[in-house]
Order: sequence, then C-alpha cells, then structure tokens
Amino acid sequence: MGSIPDWFWEAVDQKPQDHYVAHGDIDLHYLSWNEGGQRDLLFIHGHNAHAHWWDFIAPAFCDAFHPIAMDLSGMGDSDHRDAYSAEDYADEVLAIADAAGLASNTLVVAHSFGGIMALRACAKYPDRFGGLVLIDSGAKHPDDQKTREPERWSKPKIYPDLEIARSRFRLQPPQPCENEYLVQHIARHSLESMDDGWVWKFDEELNSRMNWDMDPAADLASIRMPMALIYGANSESFSSKSAEHMASLASGLEVIELADAQHHLFLDQPEAFTKELRSILTRWST
Repeated sequence: MGSIPDWFWEAVDQKPQDHYVAHGDIDLHYLSWNEGGQRDLLFIHGHNAHAHWWDFIAPAFCDAFHPIAMDLSGMGDSDHRDAYSAEDYADEVLAIADAAGLASNTLVVAHSFGGIMALRACAKYPDRFGGLVLIDSGAKHPDDQKTREPERWSKPKIYPDLEIARSRFRLQPPQPCENEYLVQHIARHSLESMDDGWVWKFDEELNSRMNWDMDPAADLASIRMPMALIYGANSESFSSKSAEHMASLASGLEVIELADAQHHLFLDQPEAFTKELRSILTRWST
C-alpha cells in the first residue's frame, strides 16, 4: 500500500458527529464537522457510495466552513426504500438541510449520481441553496449518453468475515486507484455485520427500483445560483464534450479539468482536488 501521508491521518482524526433525521417512513443519516463554522457546506456522494467518502476531504474546510455529508436513501446508514426517484432524493437533500439547520446560502458539492440528484434539488428548491459544485457529473452531451440496460438481480452476497468482504470492494464504475489507503478507508465504511457475516450497506436492488425519468439538462439550464464543474481529464464517465455542452446550457458555469484524474477524481488526486474546490468555494464566499 505504501506510506500513508500525514494529511490523511490529520483529516480522519477529525471525527464527525453522526445524526439521524426522520423523513416520511425512513430515517436519513448525515455526518457533521465543525458545527461552529462560518458557511454551511453540504457534500453528496455518488452511486452506491456513502457519506464517509468525504472523511478525508470535508475536514480540510473546517477552518472556514461547517461541512456536513449526507447518506442518500438506499446507501450508507440511511434506510432503504421500496422505490427511488430524483424527486425523492431532492426532497431528502432538503430534509437534511433543514434538519441540520443549514442556511439558505449553503454550498453543495456533489459527485456522480449525487450530482444529478443535487441538480434536481437546486432546481426544485432554488431559494434553499447558494451554489453547486458538480464533480464529474451533470448533463452529458447526447453523444455520451448510454442506454441503460436492464439489470439482473442476484441474491446479496454475505461474506464470512470483514477482511474477506473488504478485499472484494471495487469502485463503481471500475477504475484503478494508486491511493489504495483511500479505497480501503471507504471499504471499511461500506459494510455492515449480520448474523451470518458481512454485507454491503447499499440496496442491491436500487437500480431496478429507481425511476430514471429525469432531465438534468433542463435542471442545469434553470438554475441561477453560482455553479462549477470539476471533472477528471481521464474520466471514462465524463468527457470534455459533455463539459462544453454543460457550459452552453448554463451561462457562467465554471469548468475545471483535473489532470491525471479519472471519475473518482478526489481519490486519484485528493490534494489537487481539494485545492481546486477551496478556490471555488472561497471565491463564492467572498
């Protein structure tokens, strides 16, 4: 695995507070750091991910912000649903913001699938948030959009012990990552114990239960708050063509291409990513 840098230990040593909020028939979970911070900052994870993906990013902003990170339903420590939709996820973002007492100028940072849900939330509740940073996410160019294939559901796997389960963890979409210590940190928080062993926390039927009827391009075009896009130069999920497409839809969109980074860019280049994100958020806050 190689040596683990000091900045990582300094970040994860800043333990967040766990919170739960009742939302309809389910409970939603979120993490909160530095509750006395100046401006509220909400992080939203990607597909089948969870709030702890931000454990080594969010603490870097505690000097000037109040960071929180939420678990979307069906993922992390939030409850599962019988059915999912972008409308439901937008309402969950609002519910977390309200429960955490976040101000109406809260800045949102959202990765991948979470970015699409954040677009819906910011379009649906335009007076509730003050800025949106999309991470390798958004309204793809029509040439880059892929037809969603029906999924074959299989019985969730149960692993006999934690170490075996962790060894099976893979990033989705698949990609190599040189910073294995980050991948292992995420893997540790992706599993939960059962009587028979260990299972993944995410709902393995989420995709089949998801209503994919949504229009990220329309949401993007309707939003008037400051927006930025950071995408990986080597991402197989997001292209420069899609970045240009988004810039044509949203006047004033800031676009940053992060070198030597793939779809999970803050795993590939955590320090460079944090620097770019801080530049954006600081500019918006002043």
